[in-house]
Formats: sequence, structure tokens, C-alpha cells
Amino acid sequence: MIRYALNCGQGHNFESWFASSSAFDKQAKRGLVTCPMCGSAKVEKAIMAPNLAASLGPGGTADPRPPTATPPAPPPQAAPAPPNPPKTPVAMMSSAERELRHKLKELRDHITKNAHYVGPRFPEEARKIHYGEAEHRSIYGEASPEEAQQLHEEGIEFHPLPILPDDKN
Repeated sequence: MIRYALNCGQGHNFESWFASSSAFDKQAKRGLVTCPMCGSAKVEKAIMAPNLAASLGPGGTADPRPPTATPPAPPPQAAPAPPNPPKTPVAMMSSAERELRHKLKELRDHITKNAHYVGPRFPEEARKIHYGEAEHRSIYGEASPEEAQQLHEEGIEFHPLPILPDDKN
């Protein structure tokens, strides 16, 4: 396997692995190598330094002889990092979000207390009220996205009830 640093015609840089150098050439020629950011198939190898794991001696084993160059000096010891400050509590919700959720919950509670629940018959009941076939009253219930779209197209006014994450827990 070989890893290449690649560039596309738009200037995006990325890396990819290939079985061999010829595998890259074949795939690039067929337009199969594409930029993950823009999808361009105009991709070329970028200049990169080889990554050698270890010096190998005869027979493919690690060379026991010491290197001829002087090994690099160890990096200077950095000063110890200051201790982390004690952790402070973090609010999961901002006060504005908490207030908004409270108001949405109040709205939902008000509707459910003051309107008639008609369940899955909501589209049918909403039409009856809209066309004057039934007495006007506040109702709530369920409708599929398709049913809601049809009600909207007929000019029947309705509003979805807010559902908060707490409602599902």
C-alpha cells in the first residue's frame, strides 16, 4: 500500500491510499480518483517526503549497526504545566433557551386544556369547521405530512403544536 498526498484542480489538498503507484495512475486516468471536497476528477500527486520506518540491513532485518550520523539531541524539558483549575458547573441550556422552552410548554398546555382532542380525525374535523359543516371550536390532533399539505393547499389555517425534547423522555 502507498499513501499519496493529492491536489485537485480547485486547490484542495487531501490524502488517499492505493495498492501501488500504477494503481493510482490507472484509477486517475479513468477518473475514479476524485476530490472529497468538490468532486473534481482533475487530481494530481503532490510533492511529499518519503516516510521510512527503520533502516533495514541485509535480508530485510533491522540493521544492528549504529547510525553514522550523530543522533539528534533530546528536546529540552519543558516546564511542567500549571495544574488545571477546578472544574466549574456548566449550564446545559442558556437562560434564554430555558425561558423559551417554558413559554412553549405553557402554550402547549394551554391548547391541550382549552381545545378538543380529535386524534387522527384532525384533517376531517378541520375541514368540517372550515367549510361551516360543524360548529367552530378549537381542536387539536394528528395529521400526516401529506394531510397537512392538503389542508394548507385548501387554505385551512392550522399550526403544529410544539414538541419539546422533554415530551419524549
